[in-house]
Amino acid sequence: MAPLPCSCSKPHIVLFPFMAKGHTIPLLHLAQLLLDRSVDITIFTTPANHPFISQSLPRSNVSIVDLPFPHNIQDLPQGAESTDKLPSMSMFLSFVRCLKLMQPAFEQELQKLHPHVSCIISDGFLHWTLESATRFGIPRLSFFGMNYYASVVSRDAGANGLLSLHESDDEPFTLTEFPWIQLTRNDFDDPFNKRDPRGPHLDFIFESITATANSYGLLVNTFYELEQLYADHYNREFGPRTWSIGPLCLAKLQKTKLSPDNMKPRWMHWLDQKLAEGCPLLYVAFGSQARISPAQMCEIALGLEEAEVSFLWVVKKSDMELLSDGFESRVRERGIIVREWVDQEEILEHPIVQGFLSHCGWNSVLEGICAGVPILAWPMMAEQYLNAKLVVEEIKVGLRVKTVDGTSKGFVAADSLSSAVREVMGNEKGKELREKAKEVAEAAKKATREGGSSWNALNNLITEIQSGKGN
Repeated sequence: MAPLPCSCSKPHIVLFPFMAKGHTIPLLHLAQLLLDRSVDITIFTTPANHPFISQSLPRSNVSIVDLPFPHNIQDLPQGAESTDKLPSMSMFLSFVRCLKLMQPAFEQELQKLHPHVSCIISDGFLHWTLESATRFGIPRLSFFGMNYYASVVSRDAGANGLLSLHESDDEPFTLTEFPWIQLTRNDFDDPFNKRDPRGPHLDFIFESITATANSYGLLVNTFYELEQLYADHYNREFGPRTWSIGPLCLAKLQKTKLSPDNMKPRWMHWLDQKLAEGCPLLYVAFGSQARISPAQMCEIALGLEEAEVSFLWVVKKSDMELLSDGFESRVRERGIIVREWVDQEEILEHPIVQGFLSHCGWNSVLEGICAGVPILAWPMMAEQYLNAKLVVEEIKVGLRVKTVDGTSKGFVAADSLSSAVREVMGNEKGKELREKAKEVAEAAKKATREGGSSWNALNNLITEIQSGKGN
């Protein structure tokens, strides 16, 4: 790629990801795109998160600065420097409050880099970085791991009092700005699933939103063509200005080779074997944060067994004991359980993978879309319920699992799951979904290629920052 025309010194951008894999990975992909455009990068993190970043970006022109993680914090276990290390997401607020204690160390390191920093791109959850950036006269851009759809739908429901309209959490209401969309309070997670959401969690969300609104801009991990209506609405009604620069997962990281190619993980060998056998396969993963009850785990296992399709299921080690005795041996001819951290993109891009049973975290949705794989949506927390509606009703590249009581957060029985799996993997509806998924995948790739909407958006942002307009 030809370097951007330079009107001044080489740009130097600071990236500060939130300490969670799902927040860090897209910013590492963004770092790769910036490096490809000859931008110098400094990434702020903590000692325990350093190895993951350094293995993902083994480049000499990347500087990684470790900030000491606060110790002896009430309610937080020692060594929990990322959300996947928290025993429970009930500790989330304690975790984000703890991160603000890093602000003095962040500013001390920023002082050493100033005035060579062109801008700071920090996760929206690190709202206090706006104060630091302002102190040094550096433009700050916010990065939220959400799409436009979830953002504008949430604002519509909240600003127009729709979340407190009904007594029941499952009584549907119609959005004011988007009357074709019906939601219930259970399509939202804490605190917005309450009639009166006031409290510390809402205060934190408002702090993050306010800091973003007062920042120089907002980077959105999507492509304009995917959410044109909602992107236009956001930029017309809200602030700050946005740049659609995704899907970031299409930027391939030049990772450190930890082992020779012939030592690739056993599950990739297993996928190769299934490809040779001609067995279309379902990939199953619910992310690192979801907490699944023992009863629900049993139904998932039974549903996959009854569906009689090949599958690869990533299960957290802490959930392994919830599987019934003998499950792995009963399905070993067509199913594999993986307990380790996996390269999800690599799995989804394997030609044998024809369906994705997912919690609908936005990173996972984008990775499924870019691989052209239909999604069987089973949202479990945060804005995943809205992402699932986007996948099924707007983009039309997936189906939604059906709960026993028909609600968003209800229990899913084995027979319902097995039926949905067979439908996604089947020849009729499944074929229709796969064709649509491949169409959307091509549009995503076009947006990120030279001359595409996301490619141009990132170049325009760099040029603007480089020219000093952000100051």
